[in-house]
Order: sequence, then structure tokens, then C-alpha cells
Amino acid sequence: MELLILLYALPIFYFLFMIGKRVYARGDQECYILDYQCYKPPNDRMIDTEFCYEIIKRTKELGLPECKFLLQATVSSGIGEKTYAPKIVFEGREQNPTVLDGVFEMEEFFHDSVAKLFAKTGIRPSEIDVLLVNVSMLTTVPSLAARLINHYKMRDDIKVYNLTGMGCSASLISVDVVRNIFKSNKNLHALVVTTESMAPNWYAGTDKSMLLANCLFRIGGCAILLTNKRALKHKAMFKLNCLLRTHHGARDESYNCCIQKEDEQGRLGFHLGKNLPKVGTVALVDHLKELAPKILPMSELLRFMVMFLVQKMSKTSSVAGGKTKPVINFKTGVDHFCLHAGGRAVIDGVKLSLGLSEYDIEPSRMTMHRFGNTSASSLWYVLGYMEAKKRLKKGDKVWMISLGAGFECNSGLWEVVRNLDLDDANAWKDCIEGYPPVTLVNPFMEKFGWINQEDPATFIRPE
Repeated sequence: MELLILLYALPIFYFLFMIGKRVYARGDQECYILDYQCYKPPNDRMIDTEFCYEIIKRTKELGLPECKFLLQATVSSGIGEKTYAPKIVFEGREQNPTVLDGVFEMEEFFHDSVAKLFAKTGIRPSEIDVLLVNVSMLTTVPSLAARLINHYKMRDDIKVYNLTGMGCSASLISVDVVRNIFKSNKNLHALVVTTESMAPNWYAGTDKSMLLANCLFRIGGCAILLTNKRALKHKAMFKLNCLLRTHHGARDESYNCCIQKEDEQGRLGFHLGKNLPKVGTVALVDHLKELAPKILPMSELLRFMVMFLVQKMSKTSSVAGGKTKPVINFKTGVDHFCLHAGGRAVIDGVKLSLGLSEYDIEPSRMTMHRFGNTSASSLWYVLGYMEAKKRLKKGDKVWMISLGAGFECNSGLWEVVRNLDLDDANAWKDCIEGYPPVTLVNPFMEKFGWINQEDPATFIRPE
């Protein structure tokens, strides 16, 4: 009898053992952020209203129509007077860049932010198991990742990835690569370095769709240290709960709306199409359809489904019946919205699509005003603003949303693991008390609004 009971019990014990083993193993597959470090360039790289005017004056190809466009684009972008430009612009060589200009720009960031990250975490370069660098518009040989390895003398067996061409959504793509590596390897440290090279990509032509990039993009970057070590869980800042990527590259309209190409005069630039807001909205909507069930509570999904069915059965619509369509309330599953600071139009579009308040999008607006669009790294400046404002509490959910060339919409949901205090290395530390400012209106129109009154027939370029 006892033998019979034992025979019955063995499969049950084995089943419970396998479940326990799998649950325990999942703890080694988690993706944690130990810390991150946003780059704050030196003050002599700060580009204000007067200096922007100097750049326009020395760009002889620009006529009155282009000057009017640049004025309007800058005023409506939401950018402030304390953003940063590459050194080559201050030297007046933006029309004749070299590869070394791009390399110097990258190394300035690498040697500053990566060094600070190692210093404040206590992690040594030799402890890094995975290195992933993403810079979309600069490719060197050896790779930028190899330059980091050489400078910090990392291990011979380090896993190295160098991503290019992934645009403003590259940060979360990099995190996704690390996450997948963590699933099959235990006890790893991963360093993600995300930035964009502006020095060799400053557009010096007259195509308005390419001039727009000069108004929006600025230098910046971020180094992020991630781990799946169970023993370091208590030291982590964030844990990744969900990450999803949506790619519309198969659609010609989406593929061509953000693209690097040459203008009619052969000058290389980055084209931002007029259909970009529409393309971004379509990508975001498709992304949300798949993401919502993964991050929202069942009660909100049921509420939306009931409202949708009731409206459909009553055959009412926002046009015919005067009623608005049912909208999912993402705030039921998200506490903070970390939106890509791509410009006022991008931020306003996401705000409208998700039904967010000004408080929700304040970090993104302030990032655009203070640092400009720093491409893939902008998400981390937005996160830094939340941290500096002491918004993040243990257990809060932070939703990162990025849009980028391809066209892609990527997002990740992070959980705050511990209460966060503002540290001395935060890029916002010396200016956070002044944000949000009384007004985000920059002085460009006040100082140079006279351009709009000029007659093309009599206009003389200022020297």
C-alpha cells in the first residue's frame, strides 16, 4: 500500500519540482536597469538664438523662403535656447565635416557618460558581458563598439553588437536584444550605449524637408547598465515588464517618410516628410492594439469591450450620433508616460491619441525644450526629468514609447523597483528647479520676426 502511494506521489512531486524549477529560472531571465547616465555636453556647445542666426547668415545658399521656413519651424518645434550642437558647428565647418569629427563627437560622449556610469555603480569594465552600441548615422571601422572596448580594456569574450540605421527608436531595440540574451544566459551585465552623430550630418542645403532636422536634432546620449543577476535585484532601479516592437517598413509611405538621402544638389541630409504625423499615428494605433492586452488590467479591457459592443449595437458613431468613440484608458495600467521628445507635433500627436494630460507629457515637453531631439537617447532624458522631479515611486509603472525611421513604433513598460533619489550625476540636476518655465515660447520670433515682412524682390541677405 505504501509503495502504491509512493508511486502515485512521485509524478506529483516531479510535476511540482518542474514548476518550481521553471519559476525559479525565470528570476534569472529578468531584465533590470542598475543605473543610467545621460550625457550633458560642456556649456561651450550651447546653441542660443543669436548663434542660430549666425549659422543662417554664413549659409549662403539660404534665401528668403528658407529663412522664413527655418524661423517658423524653430518657433513651433518647442526647442529652447540651451540645447547643444557639435563642436564642428562652432568652428564654422559644418558644411565640410570629416569622419574624425564624428568620431571625436562620439568619444567625447563615451569618455564622459560611460565613465560616470562605471564610477557610480561600482561595476568595472571587465565585468561587462554584453556591449551594445547604437548610432544610426555614423559607421566606422573598427566599429564604435570596438573603440569602447579598446578604451576601457574590456574582456576578450565580451558579446558585442553595433547597431546602425535604427533611428529614434533604437534604444528599445537595443534593450530588446539584451533581453533576449538574458533569457538564455545567467548572471550577466550588459552595457547599452545609445546616441546619434550630428557632426557629419548637419544639412547645408535648401531642401525644407531636410532643413527641419537642423531645427529639431541636437547632440546627446545615454549609457545604460542592465543585469539579470538575481543578487543585484535590490540595487536595481527598474525592471522590464513588457517590450513590444511594431515595424511598418513594408509600407512604402511609412518607409519613405524618414530617410537619409541626397538633395538635388547632391548634399546629404535627413528627409522628414509631411506625412510623418499620419504615419506615426497609424504605427502607434497598430502597436496599441497588440500592446493593450499585455499591460492593462482585465477590468479596463472588459469596460472597453462592453462600451464598444453597446455602441456598435445601437448603431451610433461619433459622426452620426454625436457621441465619441470609446477610448481605452491607459492610465489604469500606467503611472508615467515616457514619450520620445521628437518635437511638439510628435508629442501633441501621442497626447491626443492616448488621451493624456499636460502633466503626463510635461517630461517630454521639457526635454524637447532643454535638450532638443537627441534621437534614440531622448527617452532617457525624459526618464531623468521624472527622476529629478521625484515622480517615481516604488511599484510605479513607466511606459516608454518611441517612434523612429523604418517606420517603427516600439515601447517598453518598466516597473520602479525602489524609491529613487536625485543623484549628482543627473543631467537635470543644475536646472530642474527652473522647470517647467513660465513659458516655453522661445525668442526667435521676437528677435527675427521681421523676416516675415520682407519682400523677396528687395530682400538683401544680412552679412
